[in-house]
Amino acid sequence: MTYAIFDTHTHLNDENLYGEADDIIKRASEAGVLRMLVPGYDQESSRRALELAAKYTQVYAAVGVHPHDAKSVTDKDLADLEAWADEPKVVAIGEIGLDYHYDHSPRDVQARVFAAQLEVAKRKGLPVVIHDREAHADVLAHLRSASPLLRGGIMHSFSGSVEMAADCLKMGLYLSFSGPLTFKNAERLRKVATALPLDRLLVETDAPYLTPEPYRGRRNEPAHVRHVLAKLIEIRPEMADAVAAAVYQNALRVFQMQE
Repeated sequence: MTYAIFDTHTHLNDENLYGEADDIIKRASEAGVLRMLVPGYDQESSRRALELAAKYTQVYAAVGVHPHDAKSVTDKDLADLEAWADEPKVVAIGEIGLDYHYDHSPRDVQARVFAAQLEVAKRKGLPVVIHDREAHADVLAHLRSASPLLRGGIMHSFSGSVEMAADCLKMGLYLSFSGPLTFKNAERLRKVATALPLDRLLVETDAPYLTPEPYRGRRNEPAHVRHVLAKLIEIRPEMADAVAAAVYQNALRVFQMQE
Protein backbone atom coordinates (compact mmCIF):
# COMPACT_ATOMS: atom_id res chain seq x y z
CA MET A 1 0.00 0.00 0.00
CA THR A 2 1.19 3.52 -0.78
CA TYR A 3 0.93 6.00 2.08
CA ALA A 4 1.24 9.77 2.07
CA ILE A 5 4.75 10.55 3.26
CA PHE A 6 6.65 13.69 4.22
CA ASP A 7 10.42 13.33 3.82
CA THR A 8 11.46 15.77 6.54
CA HIS A 9 15.13 16.00 5.55
CA THR A 10 16.45 15.54 2.03
CA HIS A 11 19.35 17.36 0.41
CA LEU A 12 18.11 17.96 -3.12
CA ASN A 13 20.45 20.94 -2.91
CA ASP A 14 23.45 18.57 -2.81
CA GLU A 15 25.62 18.38 -5.93
CA ASN A 16 24.76 14.68 -6.28
CA LEU A 17 21.02 15.37 -6.59
CA TYR A 18 20.54 19.00 -7.60
CA GLY A 19 20.92 18.55 -11.34
CA GLU A 20 18.39 15.68 -11.41
CA ALA A 21 15.67 17.28 -9.31
CA ASP A 22 12.92 16.84 -11.92
CA ASP A 23 13.38 13.07 -12.16
CA ILE A 24 14.02 12.61 -8.45
CA ILE A 25 10.85 14.47 -7.47
CA LYS A 26 8.84 12.52 -10.05
CA ARG A 27 10.02 9.21 -8.55
CA ALA A 28 9.28 10.51 -5.07
CA SER A 29 5.72 11.44 -6.03
CA GLU A 30 5.17 7.99 -7.50
CA ALA A 31 6.32 6.50 -4.18
CA GLY A 32 3.80 8.56 -2.19
CA VAL A 33 6.15 11.33 -1.05
CA LEU A 34 3.79 14.28 -1.16
CA ARG A 35 6.08 16.79 0.55
CA MET A 36 9.75 17.12 1.39
CA LEU A 37 11.93 19.53 3.29
CA VAL A 38 15.26 20.62 1.81
CA PRO A 39 17.49 22.04 4.57
CA GLY A 40 20.42 24.34 3.94
CA TYR A 41 23.83 23.71 5.46
CA ASP A 42 25.68 26.80 4.19
CA GLN A 43 24.94 29.92 2.15
CA GLU A 44 24.89 28.30 -1.27
CA SER A 45 22.85 25.28 -0.21
CA SER A 46 20.33 27.54 1.52
CA ARG A 47 19.97 29.53 -1.70
CA ARG A 48 19.42 26.30 -3.59
CA ALA A 49 16.82 25.19 -1.06
CA LEU A 50 14.93 28.44 -1.67
CA GLU A 51 15.19 27.96 -5.43
CA LEU A 52 13.90 24.38 -5.28
CA ALA A 53 11.02 25.36 -3.00
CA ALA A 54 10.01 28.12 -5.40
CA LYS A 55 10.09 25.76 -8.38
CA TYR A 56 8.42 22.61 -7.00
CA THR A 57 5.07 22.46 -5.21
CA GLN A 58 6.17 19.49 -3.09
CA VAL A 59 9.35 21.12 -1.81
CA TYR A 60 9.76 23.32 1.27
CA ALA A 61 12.95 24.91 2.50
CA ALA A 62 14.89 25.33 5.70
CA VAL A 63 17.79 27.78 5.76
CA GLY A 64 20.79 27.52 8.02
CA VAL A 65 24.45 26.78 8.53
CA HIS A 66 25.73 23.36 9.57
CA PRO A 67 28.27 23.29 12.42
CA HIS A 68 30.94 22.11 9.99
CA ASP A 69 30.69 25.48 8.22
CA ALA A 70 30.32 27.67 11.31
CA LYS A 71 33.93 28.86 11.03
CA SER A 72 33.11 30.67 7.77
CA VAL A 73 29.98 32.49 8.94
CA THR A 74 29.94 36.29 8.82
CA ASP A 75 27.50 38.84 10.20
CA LYS A 76 26.22 39.32 6.64
CA ASP A 77 25.54 35.59 6.37
CA LEU A 78 23.40 35.76 9.51
CA ALA A 79 21.58 38.81 8.15
CA ASP A 80 20.89 36.92 4.91
CA LEU A 81 19.56 33.99 6.91
CA GLU A 82 17.17 36.26 8.77
CA ALA A 83 15.92 37.76 5.51
CA TRP A 84 15.48 34.36 3.87
CA ALA A 85 13.42 33.18 6.85
CA ASP A 86 10.64 35.48 5.63
CA GLU A 87 10.31 33.65 2.30
CA PRO A 88 6.85 32.01 2.08
CA LYS A 89 8.04 28.39 1.76
CA VAL A 90 10.72 28.57 4.46
CA VAL A 91 9.27 26.48 7.28
CA ALA A 92 12.30 25.95 9.55
CA ILE A 93 15.81 27.07 10.42
CA GLY A 94 18.29 24.31 9.74
CA GLU A 95 20.28 22.30 9.60
CA ILE A 96 21.98 23.76 12.64
CA GLY A 97 23.59 22.40 15.77
CA LEU A 98 26.87 21.03 17.08
CA ASP A 99 29.24 18.34 15.80
CA TYR A 100 31.96 17.17 18.19
CA HIS A 101 32.85 14.11 16.11
CA TYR A 102 34.65 15.90 13.29
CA ASP A 103 35.21 19.33 14.87
CA HIS A 104 35.55 20.94 11.43
CA SER A 105 34.83 24.22 13.19
CA PRO A 106 36.14 25.13 16.67
CA ARG A 107 33.59 24.29 19.35
CA ASP A 108 33.31 27.83 20.64
CA VAL A 109 32.57 29.03 17.09
CA GLN A 110 30.02 26.27 16.60
CA ALA A 111 28.33 27.36 19.83
CA ARG A 112 28.22 31.03 18.83
CA VAL A 113 26.75 30.33 15.39
CA PHE A 114 24.25 27.81 16.78
CA ALA A 115 23.05 30.31 19.39
CA ALA A 116 22.74 33.06 16.78
CA GLN A 117 20.61 30.85 14.53
CA LEU A 118 18.40 29.81 17.42
CA GLU A 119 17.75 33.51 17.99
CA VAL A 120 16.73 33.88 14.35
CA ALA A 121 14.31 30.97 14.74
CA LYS A 122 12.82 32.58 17.84
CA ARG A 123 12.37 35.95 16.18
CA LYS A 124 10.77 34.37 13.10
CA GLY A 125 8.59 31.88 14.98
CA LEU A 126 10.09 28.90 13.16
CA PRO A 127 11.04 25.42 14.38
CA VAL A 128 14.65 24.23 14.10
CA VAL A 129 16.21 21.21 12.41
CA ILE A 130 19.01 20.00 14.68
CA HIS A 131 22.27 18.26 13.84
CA ASP A 132 23.63 16.69 17.04
CA ARG A 133 26.70 14.48 16.87
CA GLU A 134 28.44 13.59 20.12
CA ALA A 135 27.27 16.93 21.56
CA HIS A 136 23.97 16.01 23.18
CA ALA A 137 24.35 17.81 26.51
CA ASP A 138 25.51 21.04 24.89
CA VAL A 139 22.81 20.92 22.20
CA LEU A 140 20.10 20.56 24.83
CA ALA A 141 21.66 23.31 26.94
CA HIS A 142 21.43 25.68 23.95
CA LEU A 143 17.84 24.68 23.32
CA ARG A 144 16.92 25.26 26.96
CA SER A 145 18.49 28.70 26.78
CA ALA A 146 16.38 29.45 23.72
CA SER A 147 13.13 28.45 25.44
CA PRO A 148 10.32 29.29 25.91
CA LEU A 149 9.91 31.24 22.68
CA LEU A 150 11.44 28.60 20.42
CA ARG A 151 8.72 26.94 18.30
CA GLY A 152 10.03 23.39 18.75
CA GLY A 153 12.11 21.38 16.37
CA ILE A 154 13.44 18.10 15.06
CA MET A 155 16.37 15.94 16.10
CA HIS A 156 17.40 15.01 12.60
CA SER A 157 18.42 11.41 11.78
CA PHE A 158 18.13 10.33 15.39
CA SER A 159 20.50 7.55 16.41
CA GLY A 160 20.75 7.97 20.16
CA SER A 161 19.70 5.99 23.22
CA VAL A 162 16.35 5.73 25.00
CA GLU A 163 17.73 8.09 27.65
CA MET A 164 18.77 10.63 25.03
CA ALA A 165 15.36 10.34 23.40
CA ALA A 166 13.69 11.01 26.74
CA ASP A 167 15.73 14.20 27.12
CA CYS A 168 14.61 15.32 23.67
CA LEU A 169 10.97 14.58 24.39
CA LYS A 170 11.12 16.67 27.55
CA MET A 171 12.27 19.55 25.37
CA GLY A 172 9.21 19.09 23.13
CA LEU A 173 11.28 17.89 20.19
CA TYR A 174 10.32 15.48 17.43
CA LEU A 175 12.64 12.59 16.56
CA SER A 176 13.24 11.80 12.90
CA PHE A 177 14.47 8.38 11.75
CA SER A 178 16.35 7.68 8.54
CA GLY A 179 17.93 4.75 6.67
CA PRO A 180 19.82 3.21 9.62
CA LEU A 181 16.47 2.19 11.13
CA THR A 182 16.31 -0.47 8.39
CA PHE A 183 19.86 -1.84 8.87
CA LYS A 184 20.17 -5.43 10.09
CA ASN A 185 22.35 -4.49 13.05
CA ALA A 186 20.12 -1.62 14.23
CA GLU A 187 18.09 -3.46 16.87
CA ARG A 188 18.96 -0.87 19.54
CA LEU A 189 17.72 1.95 17.34
CA ARG A 190 14.53 0.06 16.52
CA LYS A 191 13.88 -0.43 20.24
CA VAL A 192 14.12 3.32 20.69
CA ALA A 193 11.72 3.95 17.80
CA THR A 194 9.28 1.41 19.23
CA ALA A 195 9.29 2.98 22.69
CA LEU A 196 8.61 6.57 21.66
CA PRO A 197 5.20 8.27 21.61
CA LEU A 198 3.63 8.01 18.19
CA ASP A 199 2.96 11.74 18.07
CA ARG A 200 6.69 12.60 18.12
CA LEU A 201 7.94 10.39 15.26
CA LEU A 202 9.09 11.54 11.82
CA VAL A 203 10.83 9.91 8.85
CA GLU A 204 13.48 11.22 6.49
CA THR A 205 16.12 10.13 4.00
CA ASP A 206 18.98 12.60 4.57
CA ALA A 207 19.53 11.94 0.86
CA PRO A 208 21.96 11.44 -0.77
CA TYR A 209 23.27 9.82 2.44
CA LEU A 210 22.12 7.02 4.80
CA THR A 211 20.41 4.93 2.13
CA PRO A 212 18.00 2.38 3.62
CA GLU A 213 17.77 -1.30 2.87
CA PRO A 214 17.33 -2.71 0.25
CA TYR A 215 19.31 0.04 -1.52
CA ARG A 216 22.08 0.40 1.04
CA GLY A 217 25.39 1.24 -0.62
CA ARG A 218 23.75 3.24 -3.40
CA ARG A 219 22.86 6.90 -3.63
CA ASN A 220 19.85 7.81 -1.54
CA GLU A 221 16.87 9.85 -2.75
CA PRO A 222 13.44 10.87 -1.36
CA ALA A 223 11.55 7.93 -2.92
CA HIS A 224 13.47 5.61 -0.60
CA VAL A 225 11.88 7.13 2.50
CA ARG A 226 9.04 4.66 2.02
CA HIS A 227 11.36 1.92 3.26
CA VAL A 228 12.03 3.83 6.48
CA LEU A 229 8.29 4.26 7.02
CA ALA A 230 7.71 0.57 6.24
CA LYS A 231 10.22 -0.44 8.92
CA LEU A 232 8.64 1.94 11.42
CA ILE A 233 5.22 0.43 10.67
CA GLU A 234 6.66 -3.07 11.06
CA ILE A 235 8.07 -2.44 14.54
CA ARG A 236 5.29 -0.31 16.03
CA PRO A 237 2.37 -1.94 17.87
CA GLU A 238 -0.26 0.30 16.27
CA MET A 239 -2.11 -0.45 13.05
CA ALA A 240 -0.17 0.43 9.89
CA ASP A 241 -2.63 3.11 8.78
CA ALA A 242 -2.44 4.79 12.19
CA VAL A 243 1.37 4.91 12.13
CA ALA A 244 1.54 6.29 8.59
CA ALA A 245 -1.14 8.90 9.26
CA ALA A 246 0.46 10.01 12.53
CA VAL A 247 3.94 10.38 11.04
CA TYR A 248 2.59 12.52 8.21
CA GLN A 249 0.49 14.67 10.52
CA ASN A 250 3.46 15.11 12.87
CA ALA A 251 5.44 16.66 10.01
CA LEU A 252 2.62 19.05 9.16
CA ARG A 253 2.36 20.04 12.81
CA VAL A 254 6.04 20.70 13.44
CA PHE A 255 6.30 22.79 10.25
CA GLN A 256 3.01 24.59 11.04
CA MET A 257 1.37 23.51 7.77
CA GLN A 258 -2.18 22.82 6.76
CA GLU A 259 -3.28 19.46 5.22
